[in-house]
Amino acid sequence: MERALRAYMEVLRLVRRLPPETRAYYSKYARENFVNYRELDDPSSLPDLLRRAYTHSSWVLSKYSVDVSAADRLKSICSCESA
Repeated sequence: MERALRAYMEVLRLVRRLPPETRAYYSKYARENFVNYRELDDPSSLPDLLRRAYTHSSWVLSKYSVDVSAADRLKSICSCESA
């Protein structure tokens, strides 16, 4: 659970790097996704969900021409070394 909360906070930090007009949408999107998965039936699926959070965050950053290396902290939290 702690790892998921750290990932969520890092995603919100990354949202601050996006253009101002997109921040509300992506912060709401992140919250909804993390809330939807807060009670996992199978805790072993957490690494996959965190990997998806990293992958999607990287995609959004590149979509808005933000340096994807900004997501390096998220990558280490999610342990996405092979992503």
